[in-house]
Amino acid sequence: MRPFVLLLWLLSLPVWAVIETYEFSSPALQLRYHTLSQELRCPKCQNQNIADSNAPIARDLRVVLYEQLEAGQTDEQILAFMVARYGEFVRYRPAVDRNTALLWWSPVLLLVVGMLALVRHLRQREVSQPPQLTAEEQARVRALLERRNS
Repeated sequence: MRPFVLLLWLLSLPVWAVIETYEFSSPALQLRYHTLSQELRCPKCQNQNIADSNAPIARDLRVVLYEQLEAGQTDEQILAFMVARYGEFVRYRPAVDRNTALLWWSPVLLLVVGMLALVRHLRQREVSQPPQLTAEEQARVRALLERRNS
């Protein structure tokens, strides 16, 4: 009985999906709408884009996005409007500028620092020689090897 209930519950999940009923003047605008709504982050949910969020602010942003597209705004103008109003956080892929340079370049910097540290470690390991055994230690090693071999 439980697996059946679980299956019914899983099948009901699409009911909670966001359904848009906007009438676009062209298929190109509809495609741009879907692309932009996937790129814009919901200010309330923070881990969902506005296309997937049911938060009231996300619904409002979808309406604004639709209206701006129908008004003839370009993608850049719409993104600039959203960033001016909600901050760079509203974009999943923020623009590269002095405020986000560390965000964009830190993976490369960390990789370079890691590679340099690895090279330095390997070079130090190559250069360092094991300490030489004293005559007493060499005699002891020979005695242990002879005992083992006999």
